[in-house]
Amino acid sequence: MNTIKRLFDFPYYQLSNGNLPNSLVTKYGDHWVETSTQEYIDKANQISRGLLRMGVQPNDKIAIISTNNRTEWNITDIGVLQTGAQDVPIYPTISQEDYEYVLNHSESKYVFVSDVDVYQKVMNIKDNVPSLIAIFSYDTIEGCKSWNDVLDLGKDISNQSEVENLKDSIKETDLATLIYTSGTTGRPKGVMLSHKNIVSNAINSSLRFPIEDGKAKALSFLPICHIYERMLLYLYQYRSVGIYFAESIESISDNLKEIKPDVMTAVPRLLEKVYDKIYAKGAALTGIKKKLFFWAIDLGLVYEPYGQNGAWYEFKLGIARKIIFSKWQEGLGGNLKIIASGSAALQPRLSRVFNAAGIAVMEGYGLTETSPVISVNDAREGGFRVGTVGRLLPETKVTIASDGEILVEGPNVMIGYYKNPEKTAEVLKDGKFHTGDIGEIDADGFLKITDRKKEMFKTSGGKYVAPQLIENMMKQSRFIEQIMVIGEGEKMPGAFVQPNFTFVKEWAQIKGFDIGNTHAEIASNEKVIDRIKEDINEYNSKFGKWEQIKRFELTPDEWTVEAGHLTPTMKLKRKIIKGIYTDLYNKIYGK
Repeated sequence: MNTIKRLFDFPYYQLSNGNLPNSLVTKYGDHWVETSTQEYIDKANQISRGLLRMGVQPNDKIAIISTNNRTEWNITDIGVLQTGAQDVPIYPTISQEDYEYVLNHSESKYVFVSDVDVYQKVMNIKDNVPSLIAIFSYDTIEGCKSWNDVLDLGKDISNQSEVENLKDSIKETDLATLIYTSGTTGRPKGVMLSHKNIVSNAINSSLRFPIEDGKAKALSFLPICHIYERMLLYLYQYRSVGIYFAESIESISDNLKEIKPDVMTAVPRLLEKVYDKIYAKGAALTGIKKKLFFWAIDLGLVYEPYGQNGAWYEFKLGIARKIIFSKWQEGLGGNLKIIASGSAALQPRLSRVFNAAGIAVMEGYGLTETSPVISVNDAREGGFRVGTVGRLLPETKVTIASDGEILVEGPNVMIGYYKNPEKTAEVLKDGKFHTGDIGEIDADGFLKITDRKKEMFKTSGGKYVAPQLIENMMKQSRFIEQIMVIGEGEKMPGAFVQPNFTFVKEWAQIKGFDIGNTHAEIASNEKVIDRIKEDINEYNSKFGKWEQIKRFELTPDEWTVEAGHLTPTMKLKRKIIKGIYTDLYNKIYGK
């Protein structure tokens, strides 16, 4: 098979271009269990046959909610899609109310869950979802049907011809999946993506991946319920890359050493944490070792690709890579060729320092509505520029509107929002998708994102402030974990700051300061406030007077997805955060 038109064509393409023994690999207990390409297809067909025997019809909706990435997810995905039904992946940590909303809005008939926690959340709202017939679990849960029941139902191959007929009837323009975006405001919207949307994006994105077909390994840990990681899993299947699913975010560093992957994806937050960990280790060194470590970091922070810094710099960088940066690479398994970074803006300093270390962090840009990639950097042939999100993918066209908004056309642009023609009409005009992001394209075709159109605000003096730019700059401080710039309609910008409590405690210990033990005590400690103020003042100098943060307040708790501060992709829920800290807002503006 040489053409891929529908998402379920990917495993068959892989089979005819080389049956991998390790197409999908999950760790159960202490053992990595490999599923070959052939087994992947056989089990997906079993799921399809089982679903048909359960009465599943084309255009039915089937939800999948999994706490971690695992082989079963991909088998279920292909099994569902082959029947002409659509799957609805749901982020596991959203609230029960959102579970209820998404399952009702999509009218999901069946739900596949990963474990007892997710099962319990679904059971709590099951009676409020009239469309829901049954729940199946990947883990063994007392009282819950197992996904093995569906596999058993599909063991008899006598209705395989029905599966084949359904597959043949599915067109590339048909709806494949509904992805509910977490949204920084209001109810989640169901993004309708067709087979063609995602297939075209996977194939076009694969041109930017410097990996060897049939020989490489990928580590997957970003949630597959987001289109970013999911599209990449199809890309890996297309390129015959063995996919290894990390056990959890906490076990990543162990899994990296066990698997030694060639490629992985990351969000900037994770890269910031990796960098902070490395930096802390370096700061704990003494004598010449410490001097060498910071010499290497300083070199990294001014890195430009393609030898732009000159021969003397490249000579020093070669030494730094041998004696310092090689240890960073070992810590990431030793084989990493590329880390694809997406979902939020990457600080240029991280891009510089990782690439200087010989770890190719390539930033891209996209949205769920564009399946998702619009542009991405590529280290080869001059395709990488620090501070940009790379050049546009083939077949993707971008226009910059008169107000700076990025408008996108291409085969990757969504069908629309499910059951929401009004919202669809707001963002899809004349075939162009209005991203809500502000950006520019330079003379060499590199796209640069400057801010979110919706998040920009005016002060009472009529000056525009772009909060993301300021926040990204401020987050370079090791004392600041999260920051949200405020001040719409006020005389000056202010900010809520969530301190990096772990680092602040270490700093206080080294300095011999007593800053208290609880988050509330730390957030109100004058020494901590003064130290953070020092960093804010330093970064303020890089902005115009009207953009500078004049007053800020530290928040006494950590901002999390569970507590509602952040979306599942770690974006700030600005309205909610402002509501949580009304008292601090009033304090900043003397109300």
